[in-house]
Amino acid sequence: MISIGATRNGARAVEFGRAWSAGGWARARGVSVRVLSLAVLIALWWAISAAKIVEQQFLPTPAAVWRAFVRANSWHEIAPGVPRQVRGEQNYFLWEHLIASLQRIAVGAGAAVILGPLVGFALGTSRTIGAIVEPYLNFLRALPPLGYIGLLIVWFGIGDTSKIWLLFLAAFPPVVIATITGVQGVSADRINAARSLGASKRQVITRVLLPATLPEVITGVRVAVGFAWTTVVAAELDNGIPGIGGLAYVAGQRLDTALTMACIIVIGLTALALDAAIKWIGEIAVPWKGKA
Repeated sequence: MISIGATRNGARAVEFGRAWSAGGWARARGVSVRVLSLAVLIALWWAISAAKIVEQQFLPTPAAVWRAFVRANSWHEIAPGVPRQVRGEQNYFLWEHLIASLQRIAVGAGAAVILGPLVGFALGTSRTIGAIVEPYLNFLRALPPLGYIGLLIVWFGIGDTSKIWLLFLAAFPPVVIATITGVQGVSADRINAARSLGASKRQVITRVLLPATLPEVITGVRVAVGFAWTTVVAAELDNGIPGIGGLAYVAGQRLDTALTMACIIVIGLTALALDAAIKWIGEIAVPWKGKA
Protein backbone atom coordinates (compact mmCIF):
# COMPACT_ATOMS: atom_id res chain seq x y z
CA MET A 1 0.00 0.00 0.00
CA ILE A 2 1.32 3.44 -0.94
CA SER A 3 1.73 5.71 2.04
CA ILE A 4 0.03 9.07 2.27
CA GLY A 5 3.45 10.78 2.55
CA ALA A 6 4.65 9.22 -0.70
CA THR A 7 1.47 10.30 -2.44
CA ARG A 8 1.92 13.88 -1.23
CA ASN A 9 5.56 13.91 -2.30
CA GLY A 10 4.59 12.60 -5.72
CA ALA A 11 1.91 15.28 -6.07
CA ARG A 12 4.41 17.98 -5.11
CA ALA A 13 6.93 16.66 -7.63
CA VAL A 14 4.28 16.74 -10.37
CA GLU A 15 3.26 20.27 -9.38
CA PHE A 16 6.91 21.42 -9.37
CA GLY A 17 7.47 19.83 -12.77
CA ARG A 18 4.45 21.62 -14.21
CA ALA A 19 5.57 24.96 -12.77
CA TRP A 20 9.11 24.48 -14.09
CA SER A 21 7.75 23.50 -17.50
CA ALA A 22 5.49 26.55 -17.62
CA GLY A 23 8.38 28.80 -16.61
CA GLY A 24 10.63 27.19 -19.22
CA TRP A 25 8.07 27.79 -21.94
CA ALA A 26 7.67 31.42 -20.83
CA ARG A 27 11.44 31.98 -20.93
CA ALA A 28 11.73 30.29 -24.34
CA ARG A 29 8.91 32.43 -25.68
CA GLY A 30 10.57 35.59 -24.33
CA VAL A 31 13.88 34.67 -25.99
CA SER A 32 12.10 33.88 -29.26
CA VAL A 33 10.35 37.26 -29.27
CA ARG A 34 13.64 39.08 -28.65
CA VAL A 35 15.45 37.14 -31.39
CA LEU A 36 12.60 37.80 -33.82
CA SER A 37 12.56 41.53 -33.04
CA LEU A 38 16.34 41.68 -33.53
CA ALA A 39 16.05 39.87 -36.88
CA VAL A 40 13.32 42.29 -38.00
CA LEU A 41 15.45 45.27 -36.97
CA ILE A 42 18.51 43.99 -38.87
CA ALA A 43 16.38 43.21 -41.93
CA LEU A 44 14.85 46.70 -41.85
CA TRP A 45 18.31 48.25 -41.42
CA TRP A 46 19.66 46.23 -44.36
CA ALA A 47 16.65 47.13 -46.56
CA ILE A 48 16.98 50.87 -45.88
CA SER A 49 20.74 50.92 -46.52
CA ALA A 50 20.51 48.61 -49.58
CA ALA A 51 17.76 50.72 -51.14
CA LYS A 52 19.93 53.81 -50.47
CA ILE A 53 17.06 55.60 -48.80
CA VAL A 54 19.81 56.91 -46.54
CA GLU A 55 23.31 57.32 -47.95
CA GLN A 56 25.69 54.60 -46.76
CA GLN A 57 28.05 57.31 -45.56
CA PHE A 58 25.43 58.01 -42.89
CA LEU A 59 23.89 54.53 -42.53
CA PRO A 60 26.26 51.73 -43.61
CA THR A 61 24.96 48.23 -44.22
CA PRO A 62 25.13 45.60 -41.48
CA ALA A 63 27.79 43.82 -43.57
CA ALA A 64 29.92 47.00 -43.64
CA VAL A 65 29.63 47.35 -39.86
CA TRP A 66 30.62 43.70 -39.44
CA ARG A 67 33.66 44.18 -41.71
CA ALA A 68 34.69 47.22 -39.66
CA PHE A 69 34.33 45.16 -36.48
CA VAL A 70 36.47 42.32 -37.91
CA ARG A 71 39.06 44.79 -39.23
CA ALA A 72 39.29 46.44 -35.81
CA ASN A 73 40.07 43.06 -34.24
CA SER A 74 42.69 41.83 -36.71
CA TRP A 75 45.93 42.65 -38.46
CA HIS A 76 45.32 44.21 -41.87
CA GLU A 77 47.00 46.18 -44.63
CA ILE A 78 47.38 49.87 -43.98
CA ALA A 79 45.95 50.50 -47.47
CA PRO A 80 45.10 48.35 -50.51
CA GLY A 81 48.32 47.23 -52.20
CA VAL A 82 50.52 48.38 -49.31
CA PRO A 83 52.19 45.33 -47.71
CA ARG A 84 52.64 46.96 -44.32
CA GLN A 85 50.36 45.41 -41.68
CA VAL A 86 48.73 47.45 -38.92
CA ARG A 87 47.17 46.25 -35.70
CA GLY A 88 43.42 46.80 -35.30
CA GLU A 89 42.51 50.48 -35.02
CA GLN A 90 44.82 53.12 -33.58
CA ASN A 91 47.35 50.29 -33.03
CA TYR A 92 45.03 48.45 -30.64
CA PHE A 93 42.49 45.72 -31.21
CA LEU A 94 38.90 46.72 -30.48
CA TRP A 95 38.74 44.33 -27.53
CA GLU A 96 41.80 46.07 -26.07
CA HIS A 97 39.99 49.42 -26.39
CA LEU A 98 37.03 47.86 -24.56
CA ILE A 99 39.20 46.47 -21.76
CA ALA A 100 40.88 49.87 -21.28
CA SER A 101 37.46 51.50 -20.83
CA LEU A 102 36.31 48.75 -18.47
CA GLN A 103 39.42 49.25 -16.36
CA ARG A 104 38.61 52.95 -16.01
CA ILE A 105 35.03 52.08 -15.10
CA ALA A 106 36.24 49.51 -12.56
CA VAL A 107 38.38 52.10 -10.77
CA GLY A 108 36.09 55.15 -11.03
CA ALA A 109 32.69 53.52 -10.57
CA GLY A 110 34.18 50.92 -8.21
CA ALA A 111 35.33 53.67 -5.84
CA ALA A 112 31.83 55.19 -5.99
CA VAL A 113 30.25 51.81 -5.21
CA ILE A 114 32.50 51.42 -2.15
CA LEU A 115 32.28 54.97 -0.78
CA GLY A 116 28.70 55.76 -1.84
CA PRO A 117 26.89 53.45 0.61
CA LEU A 118 29.09 54.63 3.50
CA VAL A 119 28.32 58.29 2.81
CA GLY A 120 24.67 57.52 2.13
CA PHE A 121 24.35 55.65 5.41
CA ALA A 122 25.85 58.59 7.30
CA LEU A 123 23.52 61.07 5.58
CA GLY A 124 20.48 58.84 6.02
CA THR A 125 20.99 58.27 9.73
CA SER A 126 21.96 61.85 10.62
CA ARG A 127 19.53 64.64 9.73
CA THR A 128 22.12 67.29 10.54
CA ILE A 129 24.75 65.88 8.19
CA GLY A 130 22.09 65.23 5.56
CA ALA A 131 20.82 68.82 5.71
CA ILE A 132 24.35 70.11 5.17
CA VAL A 133 25.56 67.74 2.46
CA GLU A 134 22.44 66.86 0.41
CA PRO A 135 22.18 70.20 -1.48
CA TYR A 136 25.75 69.82 -2.74
CA LEU A 137 25.09 66.20 -3.65
CA ASN A 138 22.01 67.15 -5.67
CA PHE A 139 23.96 69.96 -7.32
CA LEU A 140 26.64 67.48 -8.40
CA ARG A 141 24.01 65.00 -9.62
CA ALA A 142 22.39 67.67 -11.79
CA LEU A 143 25.63 68.62 -13.56
CA PRO A 144 26.20 67.01 -16.99
CA PRO A 145 29.62 65.29 -17.22
CA LEU A 146 30.69 67.44 -20.17
CA GLY A 147 30.15 70.47 -17.95
CA TYR A 148 33.17 69.77 -15.77
CA ILE A 149 35.41 67.51 -17.86
CA GLY A 150 37.42 70.60 -18.88
CA LEU A 151 37.99 71.52 -15.24
CA LEU A 152 39.10 67.99 -14.38
CA ILE A 153 41.58 68.06 -17.27
CA VAL A 154 43.00 71.35 -15.93
CA TRP A 155 43.33 69.86 -12.46
CA PHE A 156 44.51 66.33 -13.28
CA GLY A 157 45.78 66.48 -16.87
CA ILE A 158 44.62 64.50 -19.91
CA GLY A 159 45.71 61.12 -18.56
CA ASP A 160 43.60 58.47 -16.89
CA THR A 161 43.32 60.37 -13.59
CA SER A 162 40.87 62.95 -14.97
CA LYS A 163 38.85 60.21 -16.69
CA ILE A 164 38.61 58.15 -13.50
CA TRP A 165 37.53 61.21 -11.51
CA LEU A 166 34.83 61.96 -14.09
CA LEU A 167 33.49 58.41 -13.90
CA PHE A 168 33.59 58.54 -10.10
CA LEU A 169 31.66 61.81 -9.98
CA ALA A 170 29.10 60.42 -12.42
CA ALA A 171 28.54 57.23 -10.39
CA PHE A 172 28.81 58.59 -6.84
CA PRO A 173 25.52 60.57 -6.46
CA PRO A 174 23.15 57.75 -7.60
CA VAL A 175 24.64 55.30 -5.08
CA VAL A 176 24.49 57.82 -2.23
CA ILE A 177 20.93 58.89 -2.99
CA ALA A 178 19.75 55.28 -3.31
CA THR A 179 21.32 54.47 0.06
CA ILE A 180 19.70 57.50 1.70
CA THR A 181 16.33 56.47 0.25
CA GLY A 182 16.79 52.94 1.58
CA VAL A 183 17.76 54.07 5.09
CA GLN A 184 14.95 56.60 5.36
CA GLY A 185 12.46 54.05 4.03
CA VAL A 186 12.99 51.65 6.92
CA SER A 187 9.94 51.62 9.19
CA ALA A 188 10.45 53.22 12.58
CA ASP A 189 8.31 50.46 14.07
CA ARG A 190 10.83 47.87 12.91
CA ILE A 191 13.71 49.77 14.52
CA ASN A 192 11.77 50.32 17.77
CA ALA A 193 10.81 46.64 17.86
CA ALA A 194 14.46 45.63 17.60
CA ARG A 195 15.42 48.06 20.37
CA SER A 196 12.60 46.83 22.61
CA LEU A 197 14.00 43.31 22.24
CA GLY A 198 17.34 44.51 23.58
CA ALA A 199 19.25 45.10 20.30
CA SER A 200 22.24 47.41 20.58
CA LYS A 201 22.83 50.30 18.16
CA ARG A 202 25.32 48.19 16.22
CA GLN A 203 22.83 45.32 16.00
CA VAL A 204 20.09 47.66 14.78
CA ILE A 205 22.40 48.83 12.00
CA THR A 206 23.69 45.39 11.00
CA ARG A 207 20.50 43.34 11.55
CA VAL A 208 17.76 45.85 10.60
CA LEU A 209 18.97 48.88 8.64
CA LEU A 210 21.58 47.18 6.48
CA PRO A 211 19.41 44.26 5.23
CA ALA A 212 16.48 46.61 4.60
CA THR A 213 18.66 49.12 2.73
CA LEU A 214 20.68 46.68 0.64
CA PRO A 215 18.05 46.24 -2.13
CA GLU A 216 18.02 50.00 -2.70
CA VAL A 217 21.82 50.06 -2.70
CA ILE A 218 21.91 47.37 -5.40
CA THR A 219 19.46 49.39 -7.49
CA GLY A 220 21.62 52.48 -7.00
CA VAL A 221 24.71 50.55 -8.10
CA ARG A 222 22.91 49.46 -11.30
CA VAL A 223 21.95 53.05 -12.06
CA ALA A 224 25.43 54.35 -11.17
CA VAL A 225 27.36 51.86 -13.30
CA GLY A 226 24.99 52.44 -16.22
CA PHE A 227 25.37 56.21 -15.94
CA ALA A 228 29.16 55.92 -15.63
CA TRP A 229 29.26 53.70 -18.72
CA THR A 230 27.26 56.25 -20.72
CA THR A 231 29.81 58.85 -19.59
CA VAL A 232 32.78 56.86 -20.92
CA VAL A 233 32.67 58.59 -24.32
CA ALA A 234 32.82 62.01 -22.65
CA ALA A 235 35.64 60.78 -20.43
CA GLU A 236 37.65 59.64 -23.45
CA LEU A 237 37.19 62.67 -25.70
CA ASP A 238 40.76 63.80 -24.96
CA ASN A 239 43.58 61.28 -25.11
CA GLY A 240 41.08 58.43 -24.91
CA ILE A 241 43.11 55.89 -26.89
CA PRO A 242 43.04 53.07 -25.98
CA GLY A 243 39.36 53.23 -25.07
CA ILE A 244 36.13 52.22 -26.77
CA GLY A 245 34.66 55.70 -26.31
CA GLY A 246 37.82 57.31 -27.64
CA LEU A 247 37.80 55.00 -30.66
CA ALA A 248 34.16 55.86 -31.40
CA TYR A 249 35.02 59.57 -31.20
CA VAL A 250 38.07 59.25 -33.47
CA ALA A 251 36.10 57.15 -35.97
CA GLY A 252 33.35 59.76 -36.05
CA GLN A 253 35.86 62.55 -36.65
CA ARG A 254 37.26 60.78 -39.72
CA LEU A 255 33.72 59.94 -40.96
CA ASP A 256 34.24 56.18 -40.56
CA THR A 257 30.56 55.57 -39.85
CA ALA A 258 30.80 51.78 -40.00
CA LEU A 259 33.46 51.69 -37.29
CA THR A 260 31.55 54.24 -35.23
CA MET A 261 28.43 52.05 -35.35
CA ALA A 262 30.50 48.97 -34.49
CA CYS A 263 31.80 50.79 -31.41
CA ILE A 264 28.30 51.93 -30.46
CA ILE A 265 26.98 48.36 -30.71
CA VAL A 266 29.86 47.07 -28.56
CA ILE A 267 29.23 49.82 -25.99
CA GLY A 268 25.53 48.96 -25.87
CA LEU A 269 26.05 45.20 -25.58
CA THR A 270 28.64 45.74 -22.85
CA ALA A 271 26.18 47.94 -20.95
CA LEU A 272 23.55 45.19 -21.13
CA ALA A 273 26.09 42.61 -19.92
CA LEU A 274 27.18 44.82 -16.99
CA ASP A 275 23.59 45.47 -15.95
CA ALA A 276 22.71 41.77 -16.18
CA ALA A 277 25.77 40.87 -14.08
CA ILE A 278 24.91 43.41 -11.37
CA LYS A 279 21.27 42.26 -11.36
CA TRP A 280 22.39 38.63 -10.99
CA ILE A 281 24.76 39.52 -8.14
CA GLY A 282 21.94 41.46 -6.49
CA GLU A 283 19.60 38.47 -6.66
CA ILE A 284 22.25 36.37 -4.92
CA ALA A 285 23.21 39.00 -2.34
CA VAL A 286 19.62 40.07 -1.57
CA PRO A 287 17.44 36.94 -1.90
CA TRP A 288 14.82 38.47 0.43
CA LYS A 289 14.03 41.39 -1.92
CA GLY A 290 10.28 41.52 -2.51
CA LYS A 291 9.68 38.76 0.04
CA ALA A 292 10.04 40.58 3.33
